[in-house]
Amino acid sequence: MDPRTNPYAPGAGTIPPELTGRDEILEKGAIALDRCRNGLSSRGLLLVGLRGVGKTVLLTRISREAEANGFAVVSIETPEKRSLPALLIPTLRTVLLKLDKVVAAGDLGKRVLRVLGGFVGAMKLKYHDVEFGVDLGNERGVADSGDLEYDLAALFTEIGKVAKAKKTALVLFIDEIQYIEEEQFAALIVALHKCAQNQLPVILIGAGLPQLVGQAGRAKSYAERLFEYPKIGPLSQSAAREALEAPAAKLNIFYQKKALDDILFQTQSYPYFLQEWGKHSWQCAKQSPITPNDVQSATELAISELDASFFRVRFDRVTPAEKKYLRAMAELGPGPHRSGDIATLLQREVQAVAPTRATLIGKGMIYSPSHGDNSFTVPLFDGYMKRVIPDFNTSS
Repeated sequence: MDPRTNPYAPGAGTIPPELTGRDEILEKGAIALDRCRNGLSSRGLLLVGLRGVGKTVLLTRISREAEANGFAVVSIETPEKRSLPALLIPTLRTVLLKLDKVVAAGDLGKRVLRVLGGFVGAMKLKYHDVEFGVDLGNERGVADSGDLEYDLAALFTEIGKVAKAKKTALVLFIDEIQYIEEEQFAALIVALHKCAQNQLPVILIGAGLPQLVGQAGRAKSYAERLFEYPKIGPLSQSAAREALEAPAAKLNIFYQKKALDDILFQTQSYPYFLQEWGKHSWQCAKQSPITPNDVQSATELAISELDASFFRVRFDRVTPAEKKYLRAMAELGPGPHRSGDIATLLQREVQAVAPTRATLIGKGMIYSPSHGDNSFTVPLFDGYMKRVIPDFNTSS
Protein backbone atom coordinates (compact mmCIF):
# COMPACT_ATOMS: atom_id res chain seq x y z
CA MET A 1 0.00 0.00 0.00
CA ASP A 2 1.00 3.61 -0.43
CA PRO A 3 3.93 4.41 1.94
CA ARG A 4 2.97 8.09 1.76
CA THR A 5 -0.17 7.41 3.78
CA ASN A 6 1.37 4.89 6.20
CA PRO A 7 -0.01 6.09 9.57
CA TYR A 8 2.35 4.30 11.94
CA ALA A 9 5.09 6.21 13.72
CA PRO A 10 7.96 4.15 15.14
CA GLY A 11 10.67 6.39 16.53
CA ALA A 12 12.41 7.59 19.66
CA GLY A 13 9.66 9.24 21.68
CA THR A 14 7.43 9.77 18.64
CA ILE A 15 3.79 10.07 19.67
CA PRO A 16 1.84 7.26 17.96
CA PRO A 17 -1.28 8.00 15.91
CA GLU A 18 -3.39 6.39 18.66
CA LEU A 19 -2.12 6.67 22.24
CA THR A 20 -4.09 3.80 23.70
CA GLY A 21 -4.17 2.19 27.12
CA ARG A 22 -2.55 5.10 28.96
CA ASP A 23 -5.55 7.21 30.01
CA GLU A 24 -5.05 6.45 33.71
CA ILE A 25 -1.45 7.71 33.65
CA LEU A 26 -2.37 10.85 31.70
CA GLU A 27 -5.16 11.62 34.14
CA LYS A 28 -2.88 11.00 37.13
CA GLY A 29 -0.40 13.49 35.72
CA ALA A 30 -3.06 16.11 35.04
CA ILE A 31 -4.44 15.80 38.58
CA ALA A 32 -0.98 16.12 40.15
CA LEU A 33 -0.23 19.28 38.16
CA ASP A 34 -3.57 20.94 38.93
CA ARG A 35 -3.24 20.18 42.64
CA CYS A 36 0.29 21.59 42.66
CA ARG A 37 -0.76 24.81 40.93
CA ASN A 38 -3.66 25.22 43.35
CA GLY A 39 -1.41 24.94 46.39
CA LEU A 40 -2.64 21.47 47.38
CA SER A 41 -0.50 18.53 48.41
CA SER A 42 0.67 16.58 45.37
CA ARG A 43 3.33 14.01 44.66
CA GLY A 44 5.48 14.05 41.54
CA LEU A 45 5.48 11.11 39.16
CA LEU A 46 8.45 8.98 38.15
CA LEU A 47 7.38 6.72 35.30
CA VAL A 48 9.39 3.50 35.30
CA GLY A 49 9.59 0.82 32.65
CA LEU A 50 11.69 -0.93 30.02
CA ARG A 51 12.80 0.59 26.73
CA GLY A 52 10.04 0.82 24.16
CA VAL A 53 7.05 1.06 26.51
CA GLY A 54 6.36 4.72 25.69
CA LYS A 55 7.66 6.58 28.76
CA THR A 56 9.04 9.42 26.65
CA VAL A 57 5.79 9.59 24.68
CA LEU A 58 3.85 10.02 27.93
CA LEU A 59 6.23 12.74 29.16
CA THR A 60 5.86 14.57 25.87
CA ARG A 61 2.07 14.32 25.92
CA ILE A 62 1.76 15.50 29.53
CA SER A 63 4.24 18.34 28.97
CA ARG A 64 2.41 19.58 25.87
CA GLU A 65 -0.88 19.64 27.72
CA ALA A 66 0.76 21.36 30.70
CA GLU A 67 2.25 24.08 28.51
CA ALA A 68 -1.10 24.58 26.76
CA ASN A 69 -2.72 25.01 30.17
CA GLY A 70 -0.32 27.75 31.26
CA PHE A 71 2.19 25.81 33.33
CA ALA A 72 5.86 26.85 33.30
CA VAL A 73 7.48 23.82 31.70
CA VAL A 74 11.11 22.70 31.73
CA SER A 75 11.79 19.63 29.55
CA ILE A 76 15.20 17.95 29.51
CA GLU A 77 16.69 14.56 28.72
CA THR A 78 19.56 13.40 30.88
CA PRO A 79 22.47 12.06 28.86
CA GLU A 80 25.26 10.13 30.50
CA LYS A 81 28.15 12.17 31.91
CA ARG A 82 26.40 15.57 31.92
CA SER A 83 25.78 17.37 35.18
CA LEU A 84 22.30 18.29 36.29
CA PRO A 85 23.16 22.02 36.62
CA ALA A 86 24.46 22.11 33.03
CA LEU A 87 21.11 20.77 31.83
CA LEU A 88 18.91 22.90 34.08
CA ILE A 89 20.45 26.35 33.82
CA PRO A 90 19.57 27.31 30.20
CA THR A 91 16.04 25.93 30.47
CA LEU A 92 15.38 27.61 33.81
CA ARG A 93 16.36 30.99 32.39
CA THR A 94 14.05 30.43 29.44
CA VAL A 95 11.13 29.45 31.63
CA LEU A 96 11.63 32.44 33.92
CA LEU A 97 11.43 34.75 30.95
CA LYS A 98 8.36 32.91 29.70
CA LEU A 99 6.60 33.38 33.02
CA ASP A 100 6.38 37.01 32.06
CA LYS A 101 7.98 38.58 29.02
CA VAL A 102 8.85 41.57 31.19
CA VAL A 103 9.66 39.55 34.30
CA ALA A 104 12.87 41.52 34.77
CA ALA A 105 10.80 44.69 35.23
CA GLY A 106 9.41 43.49 38.56
CA ASP A 107 11.38 43.25 41.79
CA LEU A 108 10.56 39.57 42.23
CA GLY A 109 11.58 38.81 38.66
CA LYS A 110 14.81 40.76 38.90
CA ARG A 111 15.69 39.01 42.13
CA VAL A 112 15.14 35.47 40.86
CA LEU A 113 17.20 36.12 37.74
CA ARG A 114 20.04 37.39 39.93
CA VAL A 115 19.67 34.27 42.10
CA LEU A 116 19.98 32.15 38.97
CA GLY A 117 23.06 34.19 38.03
CA GLY A 118 24.69 33.41 41.36
CA PHE A 119 23.82 29.75 40.95
CA VAL A 120 25.43 29.75 37.49
CA GLY A 121 28.65 31.25 38.82
CA ALA A 122 28.90 28.76 41.68
CA MET A 123 28.14 25.75 39.49
CA LYS A 124 30.66 26.77 36.81
CA LEU A 125 33.37 26.37 39.40
CA LYS A 126 32.11 22.99 40.57
CA TYR A 127 30.88 21.39 37.33
CA HIS A 128 33.15 22.19 34.44
CA ASP A 129 30.54 21.23 31.83
CA VAL A 130 28.44 24.28 32.79
CA GLU A 131 28.72 26.75 29.90
CA PHE A 132 26.52 29.83 30.08
CA GLY A 133 27.42 33.13 28.47
CA VAL A 134 24.66 35.45 29.74
CA ASP A 135 25.43 37.67 32.74
CA LEU A 136 22.36 37.61 34.98
CA GLY A 137 23.90 39.45 37.90
CA ASN A 138 24.18 37.99 41.38
CA GLU A 139 22.02 37.98 44.51
CA ARG A 140 24.75 37.60 47.11
CA GLY A 141 24.28 34.87 49.67
CA VAL A 142 21.45 33.04 47.85
CA ALA A 143 22.13 29.84 45.86
CA ASP A 144 25.79 30.78 45.33
CA SER A 145 27.64 28.72 47.95
CA GLY A 146 28.77 25.98 45.56
CA ASP A 147 26.92 23.32 47.59
CA LEU A 148 24.48 21.89 45.04
CA GLU A 149 22.07 20.48 47.61
CA TYR A 150 21.77 23.81 49.41
CA ASP A 151 21.89 26.02 46.32
CA LEU A 152 19.36 24.10 44.23
CA ALA A 153 16.86 24.18 47.10
CA ALA A 154 17.35 27.94 47.42
CA LEU A 155 17.00 28.45 43.67
CA PHE A 156 13.83 26.36 43.40
CA THR A 157 12.37 28.21 46.38
CA GLU A 158 12.84 31.56 44.65
CA ILE A 159 11.43 30.24 41.36
CA GLY A 160 8.52 28.72 43.26
CA LYS A 161 7.70 32.14 44.71
CA VAL A 162 7.57 33.65 41.22
CA ALA A 163 5.40 30.79 39.92
CA LYS A 164 3.04 31.21 42.87
CA ALA A 165 2.78 34.95 42.25
CA LYS A 166 1.95 34.23 38.61
CA LYS A 167 -0.67 31.64 39.73
CA THR A 168 1.06 28.81 37.91
CA ALA A 169 3.51 26.01 38.70
CA LEU A 170 7.00 25.08 37.55
CA VAL A 171 6.92 21.56 36.13
CA LEU A 172 10.19 19.74 35.51
CA PHE A 173 9.96 16.99 32.90
CA ILE A 174 13.15 14.93 33.04
CA ASP A 175 13.65 11.87 30.84
CA GLU A 176 16.30 9.16 31.35
CA ILE A 177 16.52 10.30 34.94
CA GLN A 178 18.46 7.18 35.97
CA TYR A 179 21.58 8.76 34.44
CA ILE A 180 21.68 11.59 37.00
CA GLU A 181 24.51 10.95 39.43
CA GLU A 182 23.31 9.99 42.90
CA GLU A 183 24.65 13.10 44.65
CA GLN A 184 22.94 15.36 42.11
CA PHE A 185 19.74 13.31 42.21
CA ALA A 186 19.74 13.71 46.00
CA ALA A 187 20.07 17.50 45.60
CA LEU A 188 17.12 17.53 43.20
CA ILE A 189 15.00 15.53 45.64
CA VAL A 190 15.93 17.87 48.50
CA ALA A 191 15.00 20.94 46.43
CA LEU A 192 11.61 19.48 45.52
CA HIS A 193 11.00 18.45 49.12
CA LYS A 194 11.80 21.96 50.32
CA CYS A 195 9.27 23.42 47.87
CA ALA A 196 6.63 20.92 48.98
CA GLN A 197 7.22 21.81 52.64
CA ASN A 198 6.77 25.51 51.83
CA GLN A 199 3.73 24.84 49.62
CA LEU A 200 5.47 26.28 46.59
CA PRO A 201 4.25 25.08 43.16
CA VAL A 202 7.26 23.14 41.88
CA ILE A 203 6.88 19.50 40.79
CA LEU A 204 8.77 16.80 38.88
CA ILE A 205 7.38 14.44 36.27
CA GLY A 206 10.21 12.11 35.30
CA ALA A 207 10.85 8.82 33.55
CA GLY A 208 13.51 6.17 33.70
CA LEU A 209 14.41 2.50 33.69
CA PRO A 210 13.20 0.18 36.47
CA GLN A 211 16.31 0.74 38.60
CA LEU A 212 15.13 4.32 39.12
CA VAL A 213 12.98 3.31 42.12
CA GLY A 214 15.99 1.97 44.02
CA GLN A 215 18.16 4.91 42.96
CA ALA A 216 15.65 7.41 44.35
CA GLY A 217 15.45 5.55 47.65
CA ARG A 218 19.23 5.41 47.99
CA ALA A 219 19.56 9.10 47.16
CA LYS A 220 17.05 10.14 49.84
CA SER A 221 15.00 7.73 51.93
CA TYR A 222 11.94 9.99 51.89
CA ALA A 223 11.78 9.92 48.08
CA GLU A 224 9.19 7.13 48.32
CA ARG A 225 6.81 9.65 49.93
CA LEU A 226 7.66 12.48 47.55
CA PHE A 227 6.87 10.59 44.32
CA GLU A 228 4.54 8.02 42.88
CA TYR A 229 6.16 5.40 40.66
CA PRO A 230 3.67 4.27 37.99
CA LYS A 231 4.96 1.16 36.24
CA ILE A 232 4.67 1.47 32.46
CA GLY A 233 4.53 -1.92 30.78
CA PRO A 234 3.26 -3.48 27.56
CA LEU A 235 -0.26 -2.65 26.48
CA SER A 236 -3.24 -4.85 27.20
CA GLN A 237 -4.32 -6.95 24.23
CA SER A 238 -7.36 -4.74 23.61
CA ALA A 239 -5.27 -1.55 23.74
CA ALA A 240 -2.62 -3.09 21.48
CA ARG A 241 -5.25 -4.05 18.92
CA GLU A 242 -6.70 -0.55 19.02
CA ALA A 243 -3.23 0.97 18.53
CA LEU A 244 -2.94 -1.01 15.29
CA GLU A 245 -6.51 -0.98 14.03
CA ALA A 246 -7.65 2.58 14.74
CA PRO A 247 -5.08 4.46 12.56
CA ALA A 248 -5.63 2.05 9.67
CA ALA A 249 -9.43 2.12 9.94
CA LYS A 250 -9.41 5.89 9.48
CA LEU A 251 -7.96 5.18 6.04
CA ASN A 252 -10.39 2.29 5.37
CA ILE A 253 -7.69 -0.33 5.85
CA PHE A 254 -8.40 -3.36 8.04
CA TYR A 255 -6.63 -6.39 9.49
CA GLN A 256 -7.60 -10.03 9.46
CA LYS A 257 -7.91 -11.30 13.03
CA LYS A 258 -5.08 -13.81 12.61
CA ALA A 259 -2.82 -11.03 11.31
CA LEU A 260 -3.44 -8.98 14.46
CA ASP A 261 -2.88 -12.04 16.66
CA ASP A 262 0.45 -12.66 14.95
CA ILE A 263 1.62 -9.07 15.50
CA LEU A 264 0.67 -9.17 19.17
CA PHE A 265 2.58 -12.43 19.56
CA GLN A 266 5.70 -11.09 17.86
CA THR A 267 5.70 -7.74 19.70
CA GLN A 268 4.46 -8.92 23.09
CA SER A 269 2.25 -5.78 22.89
CA TYR A 270 5.16 -3.37 23.51
CA PRO A 271 4.14 0.02 22.02
CA TYR A 272 7.34 0.73 20.07
CA PHE A 273 7.34 -2.70 18.46
CA LEU A 274 3.65 -2.39 17.59
CA GLN A 275 4.48 0.70 15.56
CA GLU A 276 7.35 -1.09 13.79
CA TRP A 277 5.21 -4.09 12.86
CA GLY A 278 2.31 -1.84 11.87
CA LYS A 279 4.56 0.18 9.57
CA HIS A 280 6.03 -2.87 7.86
CA SER A 281 2.71 -4.70 7.64
CA TRP A 282 1.28 -1.70 5.82
CA GLN A 283 4.20 -1.64 3.41
CA CYS A 284 4.02 -5.40 2.74
CA ALA A 285 0.27 -5.48 2.11
CA LYS A 286 -0.94 -4.82 -1.42
CA GLN A 287 -4.50 -4.15 -0.33
CA SER A 288 -6.94 -4.37 2.58
CA PRO A 289 -7.33 -6.48 4.62
CA ILE A 290 -3.80 -7.01 5.93
CA THR A 291 -3.22 -10.79 6.06
CA PRO A 292 -1.04 -13.17 8.11
CA ASN A 293 1.20 -13.55 5.06
CA ASP A 294 1.70 -9.78 5.03
CA VAL A 295 2.60 -9.90 8.72
CA GLN A 296 5.06 -12.75 8.12
CA SER A 297 6.88 -10.66 5.53
CA ALA A 298 6.68 -7.64 7.83
CA THR A 299 8.21 -9.61 10.69
CA GLU A 300 11.36 -10.31 8.69
CA LEU A 301 11.68 -6.63 7.79
CA ALA A 302 10.89 -5.37 11.29
CA ILE A 303 13.43 -7.67 12.94
CA SER A 304 16.07 -6.72 10.38
CA GLU A 305 15.46 -3.02 11.00
CA LEU A 306 15.44 -3.40 14.77
CA ASP A 307 18.69 -5.39 14.63
CA ALA A 308 20.33 -2.65 12.57
CA SER A 309 19.17 0.24 14.76
CA PHE A 310 17.19 -0.19 17.99
CA PHE A 311 19.15 -3.19 19.25
CA ARG A 312 22.47 -2.45 17.56
CA VAL A 313 23.02 0.99 19.07
CA ARG A 314 22.82 -0.59 22.52
CA PHE A 315 24.98 -3.58 21.61
CA ASP A 316 27.71 -1.29 20.30
CA ARG A 317 27.99 0.48 23.68
CA VAL A 318 29.23 -2.57 25.57
CA THR A 319 32.66 -4.15 25.86
CA PRO A 320 33.52 -7.73 24.83
CA ALA A 321 33.30 -8.87 28.46
CA GLU A 322 29.89 -7.25 28.82
CA LYS A 323 28.71 -8.90 25.58
CA LYS A 324 29.69 -12.26 27.05
CA TYR A 325 27.60 -11.54 30.12
CA LEU A 326 24.61 -10.47 28.01
CA ARG A 327 24.95 -13.52 25.76
CA ALA A 328 24.96 -15.78 28.82
CA MET A 329 21.74 -14.13 29.99
CA ALA A 330 20.22 -14.69 26.56
CA GLU A 331 21.26 -18.34 26.64
CA LEU A 332 19.15 -18.72 29.78
CA GLY A 333 16.12 -17.09 28.14
CA PRO A 334 14.19 -13.81 28.49
CA GLY A 335 14.74 -13.62 32.26
CA PRO A 336 14.97 -12.69 35.01
CA HIS A 337 18.04 -14.79 35.84
CA ARG A 338 19.98 -15.33 39.04
CA SER A 339 23.50 -13.90 39.13
CA GLY A 340 24.79 -17.29 40.16
CA ASP A 341 23.27 -19.01 37.13
CA ILE A 342 24.86 -16.48 34.79
CA ALA A 343 28.24 -16.87 36.49
CA THR A 344 27.98 -20.66 36.27
CA LEU A 345 27.32 -20.47 32.54
CA LEU A 346 30.35 -18.20 32.17
CA GLN A 347 32.39 -20.65 34.29
CA ARG A 348 33.30 -17.84 36.67
CA GLU A 349 32.68 -17.02 40.33
CA VAL A 350 29.83 -14.60 41.05
CA GLN A 351 32.26 -12.12 42.62
CA ALA A 352 34.46 -12.22 39.53
CA VAL A 353 31.67 -11.07 37.18
CA ALA A 354 30.02 -8.68 39.67
CA PRO A 355 31.88 -5.62 38.28
CA THR A 356 30.65 -6.44 34.76
CA ARG A 357 27.11 -6.74 36.07
CA ALA A 358 27.41 -3.39 37.86
CA THR A 359 28.69 -1.68 34.72
CA LEU A 360 25.83 -3.08 32.63
CA ILE A 361 23.34 -1.78 35.18
CA GLY A 362 25.05 1.62 35.08
CA LYS A 363 24.82 1.68 31.29
CA GLY A 364 21.12 0.88 31.46
CA MET A 365 21.49 -2.47 29.69
CA ILE A 366 20.16 -4.63 32.54
CA TYR A 367 18.44 -4.08 35.86
CA SER A 368 17.80 -6.05 39.02
CA PRO A 369 14.07 -6.62 39.60
CA SER A 370 14.91 -8.22 42.96
CA HIS A 371 18.08 -9.00 44.90
CA GLY A 372 20.37 -11.24 42.87
CA ASP A 373 18.15 -11.23 39.79
CA ASN A 374 18.96 -9.74 36.38
CA SER A 375 16.73 -8.76 33.45
CA PHE A 376 17.25 -6.96 30.17
CA THR A 377 16.02 -3.36 30.05
CA VAL A 378 15.23 -3.85 26.35
CA PRO A 379 12.36 -6.22 25.50
CA LEU A 380 13.21 -9.04 23.08
CA PHE A 381 16.94 -8.37 23.56
CA ASP A 382 17.63 -12.03 24.33
CA GLY A 383 16.55 -12.91 20.80
CA TYR A 384 18.81 -10.24 19.34
CA MET A 385 21.82 -11.51 21.30
CA LYS A 386 21.23 -14.99 19.91
CA ARG A 387 21.02 -13.62 16.38
CA VAL A 388 24.12 -11.46 16.62
CA ILE A 389 26.15 -14.18 18.43
CA PRO A 390 24.51 -17.43 17.27
CA ASP A 391 26.93 -19.76 19.07
CA PHE A 392 27.20 -19.09 22.81
CA ASN A 393 30.62 -20.78 22.94
CA THR A 394 32.08 -18.15 20.58
CA SER A 395 31.27 -15.46 23.12
CA SER A 396 33.08 -17.14 25.97
